[in-house]
Order: sequence, then C-alpha cells, then structure tokens
Amino acid sequence: MTYSVVWFKRDLRWHDHAALDEASRIGPVRCVYIVEPELWRQPDAALQHFEFIRESLHVLDAHLRTLGGSIEIHHGEVTEVLTRLWQAAPFSGMYSHEETGNSFTYQRDRQVAAWCKDHQVNWHELPQFGVVRRLKSRDLWKSAWEQHMACAIRSPESLTFWSRPSDTPLLMLTPPHLKHNPPLRQHGGRTLALSTLHSFLHARSLGYRGGISSPLSAPDSCSRLSAYLAYGCISMREVVQSTRAHMEHLPPQASRHRAGLSAFISRLYWHCHFIQKLESEPEIEWSNMHRGYDDLRENDFNPKHFEALKEARTGWPMVDACVTMLRETGWLNFRMRAMLVSVAAYPLWLHWRPVGEWLATQFLDYEPGIHWSQMQMQSGTTGINTTRVYNPIKQAQDHDPHGRFVKRWLPRMRHVPDAWLFEPWRMPAHVPVPAGHLIDTTPPIVNLATATREAKQRLHERRQSAEVKAGKKSVIDKHASRQSSRSRSTSKAGKASADAQLAFNF
Repeated sequence: MTYSVVWFKRDLRWHDHAALDEASRIGPVRCVYIVEPELWRQPDAALQHFEFIRESLHVLDAHLRTLGGSIEIHHGEVTEVLTRLWQAAPFSGMYSHEETGNSFTYQRDRQVAAWCKDHQVNWHELPQFGVVRRLKSRDLWKSAWEQHMACAIRSPESLTFWSRPSDTPLLMLTPPHLKHNPPLRQHGGRTLALSTLHSFLHARSLGYRGGISSPLSAPDSCSRLSAYLAYGCISMREVVQSTRAHMEHLPPQASRHRAGLSAFISRLYWHCHFIQKLESEPEIEWSNMHRGYDDLRENDFNPKHFEALKEARTGWPMVDACVTMLRETGWLNFRMRAMLVSVAAYPLWLHWRPVGEWLATQFLDYEPGIHWSQMQMQSGTTGINTTRVYNPIKQAQDHDPHGRFVKRWLPRMRHVPDAWLFEPWRMPAHVPVPAGHLIDTTPPIVNLATATREAKQRLHERRQSAEVKAGKKSVIDKHASRQSSRSRSTSKAGKASADAQLAFNF
C-alpha cells in the first residue's frame, strides 16, 4: 500500500497544517520528524530550541494518537533517513511546509529536492507564512499576504495512518554539545500556544499600546506568541483570523483594546515582511544587505568588548540587566533587543554576524528571517533604513525610571542610590552606602558619548560614498516595504511614536 510522508519541521501542530491536510486527502500518511545532527551543530543552535521542540512534539504526538497514529522520530541527515524509509517501504509523495531557515536548511532542502527527483517522489511544499517563494516584485507582496491569511482554516478530523503507533515513548537523543537552556523560558506545545493567544486577546492586549517598550511591562503586554509561531505550534493565519474576529466583537467603547489589537496585526505583517527579505536573498544571513558596507566593522572586531557584552559586564546597567534577563528567560522585548544590537554595533563597534550568532542562541523565538534582517537594520548595513542608535542610559530613564528592572536582574546594583543607578561610575565617593554592602562603580568599557559619536561618523562617511549611494536603489526595489504617500507624509510629520515606526505603516 502506498502512502505519503508528512515531514514536520518548524510546524509542530495539527490544526491549519496544510501539508498534513493535503497529504490526508490523497491517502495514508506517515508523520515523521528528523533530528538532524548537522543542523544542531550550527552556531545558531541552542539546547533551549531543542527542548522546546521536544515538548511540542510530545503534545503533537499525543493528539495524533487520539486519531489512531503518531509521529515518528528519526535521527540522521534527511536524505539518509529518507533513503532508509524508502528502502523499507517506498512512498509516493512527501509533503511539508516551506521553510525560510538558515543557510544549512537552505542547502539541505536543495539536497532533498535532488533526492526526490532521483527517486521519483513528488515533494509538495506549501506556504506556512505570508512569504512568497520566487517573489517577482515587492509590489505584489501585501496582496499575497492578505490572500494567504484569508484562506479557510482546515484541520483533518480523521486521518488514515500508514502504520499503527508504537507503544515506545518518543525518543529524541539530545546532541551532547548543545548548551544554554534558560530556567525561566517558555515551554513548547500547541496547548500552551492556544492559552497564550487566549490570554492576550482577552486581557493582556489591553496594555499592548504603550506597554511593549518597557522591559517591566512588556512580558505581559506583548503577545508572547513569538516562540509558538517560530516553531509552528500555532499558525500565523490562525493568529490573524482569531485577532480580527475578536476585534469585530469588541464593544464600541473598547477603543484602547481595539487599538492594541490593530497595532498587533501590523506587527504580524512585519513578521512576514522581514522573513521575505531572507527568502528573497538568503545571502543576508552572512553578507551585508548593501555590499557597500563591506569591511566597515569586520576588521576592527574587539573580542574583549564582545565578551563583556555576553557576560553582562559592559558597565551600562540597562544593557547588563537585559543580557541577564535574556540569559535567564530566553526572551526580551523588541525595544531592548534593538538596544542591545545598537550598543554592540555603535559604541562597541562589533560586526553584526558574530553578535547575531550569539543572540540566536539566546532567543528562544529565534526566527532566521526576522533575526538577520533586524541585525543588519539595527547595525546600519541595509543602506535604506534610518540610523537607529539607542542610548542605554536614556532607555533606562525612559523605560525603567525607578530602576525596578535593573535591580531585579542585577543584584549588585540594588544598593546603589537611585540618583546614580544608571550611571554608578559618576557617584561621588562621599555618597553613603549601606553597611556591609558593596556596589559596583566600575566605568563602562568605553566612553559612550565619544565611542558613539565616532561610530556614527564612520557610518555616515560610508553612507555618503558614491558606491553606497549608487547601490541604494537596488536594495529598495528588492526589500523595502511599500508605503502609501499618505503614510509617508504622516511619518514625516512626526505623528507616529518611536514604537509606531516598527509597524512600517502597512
């Protein structure tokens, strides 16, 4: 009896799973997940990613067992596993979602395509996000996004499986070299994804507007769906449709709630907008989006600065507190992520690629398309975005005015007087300190004002070069969002807040 393989990757759900649905319409299905040794050797992989996937697979398997099947876990490189499956029982087709991953998965998928061609297996790849493969023009992107999100959600109520499920529990051999599993991270699985969506739509989104910038309020005000979207525990389409449906049923007086959900929808566009950049140009994972910025920072990389950043000892309390929170939870809000990259790129003058590899392991919700596009945008190497330089002292004053966040994550700062909390190195020697307590007044590793000024000067000098100016148009044509003239004029008038620009006026 012939059957179809459903290859699960970063789509660990059963609801609105196009590949599973399409395969089930053809005949029996065999659901597989492959633990790829080489994938987990990549510099952007971390133990927290593996454990989140393991948790999500257990939930997926439990549901498939209620339908009479299961998900099989195989270990090995994909073409090797497919060969073993084929030799034991040839299959007629393979179904999976499209994946815009890192350079390894890009090359792996090319090898899988070649394998399928050699074995006369039809490989059906279906869109998972509002990302268009082989997009001809950015002008067509928004309508394609809307069309994808408007499609009816289908979930097979019954499935015919190729074989009966085994009584053996899921066995996932953890790669021994993987490190970093934050003790306070989110846990995986569709059940938790749905409860997170429900709590956001019905309660937490009330604080979305105005609450997502501060690291104090952001853990509750943000949707916290990013990890569940990154690993496909819930689909983007389901989130979009659920959010829009909830907005329709809000009473007229719920203007604040509606405004928060509207802003959230704009960031769902933003999510796919950035992944589209990597889909259209995979090279931006390792090369400057605008090649006119080559050799800007690469030859000046300072390992001591990088180690200080990773170890939360830059000397800027807000930066060090954010690094500590990220290390302990696997999550940080967007504004603070942008600040970390800005500090790395400007006063510390670090190239974005090594910093990006480190941050990829720290972010539980690491999504390559968003991650590498943002690393370049915040580092000023896209050639088309406004220079974004975040002053860590001002960010602390604006978003943690009473120092609660800094004191929570940096115990060594808890006895610094509030007046000197964000610049403790400026504290006069005569200021009293509680008996028996030591405080850290070590100056930052660089002078913030001087280093930032020099960095901006170097970047702007490069930006004014003829080569950079000449190459700007091609980057705009390929990657820039398409705004209406009204949106542009509104932005120029300065009516949007700093956070609103993250919506890109879609």
